[in-house]
Amino acid sequence: MTAISSALWPWLALAGLGAFHGLNPAMGWLFAVALGLHRQSRGLVVLALAPIALGHAAAVGAVLLAVLLFGTILDGSLLGRGAGIVLLLWAAVHVLSGHRTPIRIGMQTGLAGLALWSFMMAGVHGAGFMLIPPLLSLCVTPGTGGGLAATTSLPVSLAALAVHTGAMLAVIGTISVIAYDRGLVFLRRGWINMDVLWSLALVAGGIVLLAG
Repeated sequence: MTAISSALWPWLALAGLGAFHGLNPAMGWLFAVALGLHRQSRGLVVLALAPIALGHAAAVGAVLLAVLLFGTILDGSLLGRGAGIVLLLWAAVHVLSGHRTPIRIGMQTGLAGLALWSFMMAGVHGAGFMLIPPLLSLCVTPGTGGGLAATTSLPVSLAALAVHTGAMLAVIGTISVIAYDRGLVFLRRGWINMDVLWSLALVAGGIVLLAG
């Protein structure tokens, strides 16, 4: 792997995970479309994207912040292996629980309630944990065995969060508007099994960290 590709792949992974999260109906676009159809407002569909993205970013950001805090006191390789184990355990929980969740938000909710719902859904699904492999690749220098430096890792983490959230917002925005305009008939014709793909993504992240 060249130096350029080695430096670029974590950012591409962050953007790719953002697109992947945006593709998942559980992360918000289906709610935005349903809310718009319920109130017969295309503008509301677009407006709903902001709190959805904000809630998702807050949940993911909380995980990244925890990684930074632990990274300042733990060895980099130990932190990576611990995060890998957490990812595998979260994948197992996700497989066992499937799409079932006690989170319920009605169609009468406001923007604040929608942001809270998005935050909780991202947390329950372990969305933030998927970002740990590319984040550690950006913040931990291979072979040093040291922890993360907060002064340098914090700006990188904020940039990572911005790239991820921007990609997610672009995808959920595109899908939401198309689905609202054309209806949700395509969901009845078939949709990707996101539960399986989500679990596989968690497992893949855990393997990457444990093998690193």
